[in-house]
This record gives sequence, C-alpha cells and structure tokens, in this order.
Amino acid sequence: MAHLELGSVRTGLLDCIQVNLAVLADHHHGPGAHLRLGSSLGFRAGQRADDGLPTVDPPLTEQLTTLPGLLGLRVVRRARLPRTELLAALADDGGTRYVVADSYHLPWLPYHGRAHMEHSFLLTAGPEGWLVTDGYRNETAWGPATPGHWLLSAADLDGIAEAEVVELAAAQLTPVSALPPTPSLDEAAVDAYLDAYDRCPDRDRAIGQLTVETWLLARTRKLHATYRALFAGRVDGPGPGPEAEHLRAWDKVVEQTYLAHRRVSRGRAEPPGVVDRLRAVLAADRTVFGVVPEPAATPAPDAELRRQVAAVAAAVLGVAPSELLAGAAFDSFPSFSSFRLVEIIEQLESALDRELDADELIPENLRRVDDLCRIAR
Repeated sequence: MAHLELGSVRTGLLDCIQVNLAVLADHHHGPGAHLRLGSSLGFRAGQRADDGLPTVDPPLTEQLTTLPGLLGLRVVRRARLPRTELLAALADDGGTRYVVADSYHLPWLPYHGRAHMEHSFLLTAGPEGWLVTDGYRNETAWGPATPGHWLLSAADLDGIAEAEVVELAAAQLTPVSALPPTPSLDEAAVDAYLDAYDRCPDRDRAIGQLTVETWLLARTRKLHATYRALFAGRVDGPGPGPEAEHLRAWDKVVEQTYLAHRRVSRGRAEPPGVVDRLRAVLAADRTVFGVVPEPAATPAPDAELRRQVAAVAAAVLGVAPSELLAGAAFDSFPSFSSFRLVEIIEQLESALDRELDADELIPENLRRVDDLCRIAR
C-alpha cells in the first residue's frame, strides 16, 4: 500500500474509531471521500455497561459493520487477535491493518498509561519496524493527541494483549449526489437521554460522562454540517449563517459542560443549566438541520475525454482501459509509481495538445481517470 497521507482528512470532525477509516477512504477514493461519514444525523443512545448511563457513542461492532460500506471500503476479514498473531500476519503479507486496541497501551497517545478506551490506528510492517498511522486529533487533560506517523519497535507494542484487527479493501463509493443529507432526530429519544443525566444522583459521574457526550455530539453536528455544504457544492464547509451560529452554540455547550465537570470533581457546586443548555441545542438541531439542501449541479462527464484519458493511462500502466473507466485508482496497480504518473501526465498533455494546470498537479488530485478529466476540462 502507498504511504497513507493525512492532509486531506478533516481530523477535527471525527472520533477515534471513524478517523482512521477516513484515512483509508481518502487513500482509496481521493480527498473528501471521508465526509460521507456525516451524511446522516440521527440520535440513538445505548447504555454504558459500567454505570448504566446512556451514551451516543455507538458500539464498536456496529461501527465496523456500517461505516466501511459508506466509505467505499470492504471488510476482507476481521478478527480479535493477540498481538503476536497480528504482527505475524502483517509480516507475512506486508499489508496494512485497521486496528482497535486499548489506548492505555498505545505509546504515541497522551492516554498512554493513563486512560482506557477503544482507539483505532493503522499498522504496517516495514523494514525498520512497525509503522503506525493515526489521524486522531483531540485536546486531552495530558496534552494534545495529534495526527501523525510513528515508527515503533515490537517492544513498543508489547502492552497490546489483543486487538480488533480488520483488513479492508477498496469497494464502490456512492457519489455525493446520490447520498443526500438525512437528519432524523427522535425527540422522545433525546428526552429520555437527557432525563437520565438530569436524574442521576452521582453528579460527578453524570457531568463527567456528559463531557464525553457533548464532545461527541458537537463533532457529529460539525461533520454533518460539512457534508451538507459538500452536497450543496461548497467544498470549504458551511459558510456564515444559521448553521455556523448553531455550531458555535454547540462549542459553548462543550465548554460549559467541561467547566461544570471541573468544579463538581473538586467538590464544588454544580453550575445550573448544564443539561438544559444541552437540551436547547439538541432541540435547535431539528430546526437548523431539518431542511435538506439542494444538491450541487454536476457537469455531465465528457465520454470522449474519459476514453482518451483512460487509453493513455492504461497504456502506461499496462492494464485494461475498462478497469480505469470503472473507477480503479492508478496506484491500485502494481505497475504504478511516481515515474509512471509523470509519464501519464506528459503523454496526456501530448495527446490533448495542451498543458494541464500546474496548480492542480498534486498527487491527491491525480488518482483516477475522472481526476485527470476534471483538470483537463
């Protein structure tokens, strides 16, 4: 697998399970593919096993069942493996695995040795060690978690007793135009969820968990707003207006909840209105996100240009043009390299008798036939 880039992923919109599926989605399908994670906005709360409080954080099994298909990924195999079997599998095939393990044992995270939670990363065997790619971004009590790549030894991973290990491959990606935003906010479910936190007698526990809940809810709304903008043809995200104001209100709820938790955890009085303020922004969701935006107008593909581009790229790569026309990425073929990419561009410029826009000639924009067609129009 080619080097996994992180630059196109909106890491600040994603949780620790979503984010590295997002890295794979953009790797296989190009920048912005991961934003499909925000296409729906629902409200469904499960129950935490340790304290019975409701949570909007979906179970890992549910996420690994539903998210890959949305992102144009296919689960090849999935298993719970001890560390030795995980490393042996990667050493055998040289591939990359999506891994979920306990953050307490992951040395590149600020949670290391401090907090237990399920956390995803991508792991690849290399000649000099084990390459970890992790797109997660968050501020924590122990410092920031930032996206990056880390080269680790086997000893660095000794703390991982076992992990959820998923091998993923590229699959068909649903076009944005065929995936309209779908808000579905159940008022009764919201009321039951909030009432449970209002009634919980252990205020330290309740407000402490609400800091996690409001963080998750706010990120979900920002991701949904970003996808709505993409669906409407605004690639830079939501502009000024009701959505932007609503997202700022969500940020204030996150801040207020965290401040309340800090006070309660020190034995001080709980500031009033924490749950009420959360109730207000959840109610406003139905107004702000209730109307689905109009889809962006997309130009019809130029069949002759697609045929020309596919013919040039297929000749350079030694593959069938039909595979490229079906959407296969150039770097999904063993014959691909940076030299071949340069050759494709140069031969295409000769075939079209014009120079392509130099500002567009970056690797993220040059993965498929349709990418080159967009630049060549």
